[in-house]
Amino acid sequence: MNASELLEIIQMGESSKVQFKLRVNNANSIAAEMVAFSNTKGGLIIIGIDDKTGQINGLSFEELQVTNELLANAASNNVKAPIYIYTETVKVKEQNIIIAHISEGASKPHMDNNGTIWVKNGSDKRKVVAKEELARLLQSSGNLYADETVVNGTSIDDIDEKAFRVFVQKKLEKSIDDLDLTMPELLSNLGLMKNGNLTLGGLLMFGKEPQKFRPTFTVHCMAFKGLDIATSVYQNKKEPFEGNLRSVYEQTLAFIIQNLKEVQVEEDFNSLGQLEIPKVTLQELLVNALVHRDYFINSSIKVFVFNDRVEIISPGKLPNTLTIENIKTGTSVIRSPILYSNVPYILPFQGVGSGIRRAFSKHQDIELVNDTDRELFIAIIKRPDLD
Repeated sequence: MNASELLEIIQMGESSKVQFKLRVNNANSIAAEMVAFSNTKGGLIIIGIDDKTGQINGLSFEELQVTNELLANAASNNVKAPIYIYTETVKVKEQNIIIAHISEGASKPHMDNNGTIWVKNGSDKRKVVAKEELARLLQSSGNLYADETVVNGTSIDDIDEKAFRVFVQKKLEKSIDDLDLTMPELLSNLGLMKNGNLTLGGLLMFGKEPQKFRPTFTVHCMAFKGLDIATSVYQNKKEPFEGNLRSVYEQTLAFIIQNLKEVQVEEDFNSLGQLEIPKVTLQELLVNALVHRDYFINSSIKVFVFNDRVEIISPGKLPNTLTIENIKTGTSVIRSPILYSNVPYILPFQGVGSGIRRAFSKHQDIELVNDTDRELFIAIIKRPDLD
């Protein structure tokens, strides 16, 4: 980084990606800052800047040596799991400034020597105390998957046996009765049960009443007369759709189709109309929302039908380094491995990153939004102008 680039950063002030320090003298204190950056999106610790005024107060040669050594030791000895940092010295107006580059951690959650887990909160930091937030940190490093977690209080009695039997016949090409396994053994082998309790994946796919245990895992569907949720009038509104994944999928798809129009594509008066948005596109994007949403977030999927578009809003931003451009070309990151491997026998889902591409192949006018601030993934399907 050169002096001009550094001055520009300093002028912008502190943020969730930039922290100013006048001096660093305490390994435990600076380690907490490193932990916060590592558990969030990484960032810069700039030393030699007054965090109250933004004034430059450069380090002496001796201070440069001592500070660099302290930073390296803190990253190795005061952060658990240890992190690797990159430091550089930049001369600004004849004054030496140290910049410590902290990358986003690969082994989240990182913690300090006291066992405290920190994350960035704007330009400051805060402790992680909620179990759900801790679980999501583990998820982001690939150490925990929501659909593998146990749902306490559930048992084999909560399984819809008929739906499970149909699934087994499709997946294994044998009936349950032909397998030399008990129901609990089969459920356990498939990752749908652990120690007598259903996993979240098992509950979502085959539970009789999944919302009895996870009430927020529903789909809210609303159709509006107008273009904006704040000013529009309801045209159609349903109670949140409940049930297992197949049931919720079928109810939601039927709602969307009910609130769209059919287009006459042939001149023959008796010819069948076609849905204004291809059904395949709706199926792919709806299944994508159900399978790939973040199940560590206790919120429902939202489906809004406006006069000019359909919005499918999923809890959870894109995981890890996945981008909109990635998924358009077929790249995928598996967030829920149990669902990913079993849903193809329940819903029209092929996996292998093909769903988004197939949706676009049938209907080009789609906008995908990765809302990192609100932690939402939004598919906006434009309706054709039929007036």
